[in-house]
This record gives sequence, structure tokens and C-alpha cells, in this order.
Amino acid sequence: MSNNSDFDVNGSTILVTGGTGSFGHAFVKHALSEYNPRRIIVYSRDEMKQWEMAKSFEQDPRIRFFIGDVRDRERLYRAFKGVDFVVHAAAMKIVPSAEYNPFECIKTNIDGAMNVIDAAIDCGVKRVVALSTDKASSPSNLYGATKLASDKLFVAGNAYSGGESTRFAVVRYGNVMGSRGSVIPFFQSIKDKGTLPITDTRMTRFMITLSQAVDAVWHAFGDTVGGEIYVRKIPSMIICDIARAVVPDAQHKLIGIRPGEKLHEQMISVEDSYTTYEYPDYYKILPAINGWAEDPSRVKDGIKVREGFEYVSDKNTQWLGIEDLRAWMGELVLSKAA
Repeated sequence: MSNNSDFDVNGSTILVTGGTGSFGHAFVKHALSEYNPRRIIVYSRDEMKQWEMAKSFEQDPRIRFFIGDVRDRERLYRAFKGVDFVVHAAAMKIVPSAEYNPFECIKTNIDGAMNVIDAAIDCGVKRVVALSTDKASSPSNLYGATKLASDKLFVAGNAYSGGESTRFAVVRYGNVMGSRGSVIPFFQSIKDKGTLPITDTRMTRFMITLSQAVDAVWHAFGDTVGGEIYVRKIPSMIICDIARAVVPDAQHKLIGIRPGEKLHEQMISVEDSYTTYEYPDYYKILPAINGWAEDPSRVKDGIKVREGFEYVSDKNTQWLGIEDLRAWMGELVLSKAA
């Protein structure tokens, strides 16, 4: 998993900001079952979510829960003491909420990112992987704009740390299938109405499973030299096919694209293509600053993409069909029952 000899999860302390979300649950479960960390700290601000999560891990003495907000710089410094690796998953993520509460979105997604970077460097954290979103590529809404700013901050954080003590990397991916707030559970929650709202029949979305998202973070931890943005290759799906897979007999009602929403998702822009390299399962956007985009230790065995390349959901070479999604949903039900 790792190309760096100094990356070893076993016996280490890992902290996950926003750790009570869907990703946090999956990441913590995987870390505890596949490795032997000394301690995993779940850092979040919702005490009820922590209470519920703690019940599912109550037999494992390696997990700890810290109430805290990434906006709270002093609390982060206390939480980061003795931490080796940080996954930064905390964010305001709902597009309409960000549009109507822009000051709050900026405080969490931008100011919070700065606090995480400062605390990680000053507390001697070895590596930080920050989660990003397709909406950070050529953003059309405030949420995407704040995540783009966050990505830039984490990339530049490697210059602040000197690239020696603390390394920062970013993982960018699309819709996590079945996560809270995603379209699949939403469609399931209103299936009895017999009608599903569809924004536009042409709309496409990138689709990734929670396990793939977790794998992408582990890959980044093991591979990073500092400043890379990792984009996993994942399939696309048409929104109408998602609806048919989830509720086959429902009628579709067109409601139009909402403010700040894109018809198709983008994870790598044309502007990013000049410093993007391709690998068998990933793309890697290298930093345009400090000559890092040409650094052999960062490029490794990557192949530079052509100029003008963009990774967009409607031009994808991988597609997920209705039966593919239904099969995944069936596997998810079985895994939860086991």
C-alpha cells in the first residue's frame, strides 16, 4: 500500500475530523479491522452522533471520542497532541445550506482548514489527508468555492511545513453511494409517494462506494510526498437510471436544476490538465507551485495527460448501469445484516 518506508499505521494514533459521518464510520471500521493502530480519535461537534457511534465500537479500547469543532483552534491543538495521521473530513457540505449561510460555510471549510494545517504542523503530525469534492473543480457554488480554497491551503501547507515534518495531500471524489445526504437514501425515503423529483434527464454523476473512498485515503497516505490531489477513477451514472434502480415503478417529475448545481460533474479541469498524471486506478493533480509538478518523486510512474484533458461525468469511459447499482444495493443490505 505504501511507497514510503516511514508510513506505518500499526501502533500509530489516527484522528478523523468529522469522524461521525458515513465516511468516518467506514474508515474507522476498516482501520480497526485491517490494522492495529494504538488509538483512533473521532473528532466532531455532535455529541449525539458520537454517542450512537460509540455504541457500535464499545468493545474496542482503541477508539476515543473528542467533542470539538475545526473552527476551535485551541481544541484542535489539544486533540492533535501525539497524533501521527489525520484525516480531515469535517465540512459544511450541503449546497443550499452553504448558499444561505455563506459566513458559516467559510468559517468551517476555509478557516477550519487553516486551523487543521497550523495544528498539524505545530503538533508534529506526520501526514494529513483532506477530503475534497468534485464541486471544488471549476466551482459553481459557494460550497465548491470553499473546498477549492481548502484544497489550495492543504497543498500550500507543505511549503509551510518545509515538506519534512508534516505532509499534506487531498483526495477528491464524487457522490458516495448510500451515504447520508446522497440521492439514493433520499429516493428510498420518498418511494411511497410514487413520484421522484428529477432535476434534468441529461444529468450525470460520478459514483463511488464508501469502501472505494476509504481505499483512496489509504492510498494517499502511503503515496504522498506532499501537495498531491488524488482523483480515483470511478464510473458515472445518469440520474434517471439511479432513480429507476432505486424505485423502479416511480414516476419522474422534472423540477429543474437548483441554484449552484451542475448538469455534469467535473473532477479535473482543463486548467488542471497541465499538471495531471495518469495511473492505472487514479489521476494525480500535482502542485503548480515550487516546481513540484515536475518532481520525479511525486510523478513516479505516472503518464502526463494530454493538454486540454478534463475528467467530467458525461465524458467518462466507465459507466454504471441500473442492474449494476441494484446489485451493489443488494450487497450493501447483506453486509449490514451480517
